Amino acid sequence: MAQAAVRNVRFKGLASCVPRTVVSNLDVSPERRPERERLVRNIGINLRHVCLKEQHFSDLAHRAATDLLAALGWDKSDVEALIVVTQSPDYPIPATAIILQDRLGLPHSCLAFDINLGCSGYPYGLMVLGSLISAGRIRKGLVLVGDRSSNPESLDNGLVSLFGDAGTATALEYDESAPPMYFDTGSDGSGYRAIIIEAGGQRMPMQPHHLERLPGADGISRKGTDVILDGPAILNFSIREVPPAVNALIASTPYPVDTIDYFVFHQANRMINETIRKKLKLPEAKVPYTLHDFGNTSSASVPVTMTARLRDEILAGPTRLLMCGFGVGLSWASCIVDLDRPVMPEMIEL
Repeated sequence: MAQAAVRNVRFKGLASCVPRTVVSNLDVSPERRPERERLVRNIGINLRHVCLKEQHFSDLAHRAATDLLAALGWDKSDVEALIVVTQSPDYPIPATAIILQDRLGLPHSCLAFDINLGCSGYPYGLMVLGSLISAGRIRKGLVLVGDRSSNPESLDNGLVSLFGDAGTATALEYDESAPPMYFDTGSDGSGYRAIIIEAGGQRMPMQPHHLERLPGADGISRKGTDVILDGPAILNFSIREVPPAVNALIASTPYPVDTIDYFVFHQANRMINETIRKKLKLPEAKVPYTLHDFGNTSSASVPVTMTARLRDEILAGPTRLLMCGFGVGLSWASCIVDLDRPVMPEMIEL
């Protein structure tokens, strides 16, 4: 594991944006309803916000950032860093952060780059931007996190889907009075095939047959551009790595576990998340969920859960959160952050 304490950085604000279009995994014919209801109970995912064909992650992130900057009252010329954490870039090149720097009207002096991470991406993004600001030369920055993960074909075919879409914006600022942010990160590339899109990179360039739905070795028909999920491998990884990593992070800080107000985990699925919660012996009241109403929103799931479930509590007074993301890579990352009434607009729909 890699651990870090980032000092002199204040969590100033958070905005989350989801598509206006909502679909339900229970929208099936009456004869299929009982089976589908059982499946939804197991995975915990019913409603999902999904992008229309003309919508993309960068549009959601742009709206979140625009609203957050307005709510903060920040002058755009003062934003010195823009980090985008996504696996849904507008193009293979250039980086989506460069495009958003221009769309947002940020100065040419603004540092801007992408990080290609999924489910673990929010703590990683906070650590990278926080470290840059902690060095003392960058005063204000934004980290935009999220993905367009939904599969349009699942809407047409009535298929069960885990994934929803979201884009979020978080503002960090240099502040010598801010309490430290603590981080714990890890990776295990030996399990990279557990969550993978095989076609489209240089190792497997896109070919016409990758756009056809063909049966794979596991008997499931899919395109080469579809996500392949190894469910048992993901479950085993999550319950093997996440609880020890969370405990290691807490042990590395001066904070007893009972001083942490809420534990915000990546919203994978109900079985995985409940297993992790029980292994950590955490009370249900301290572990909020958004699975039922938003699905798995990849790297955005932690900030979406903060906005949708904890906004009132966070705005009411000082709040200590442990945030944890885990998945694609395989990778995982946790952080403990103290919030003191940051700016948090209500959930934005686009």
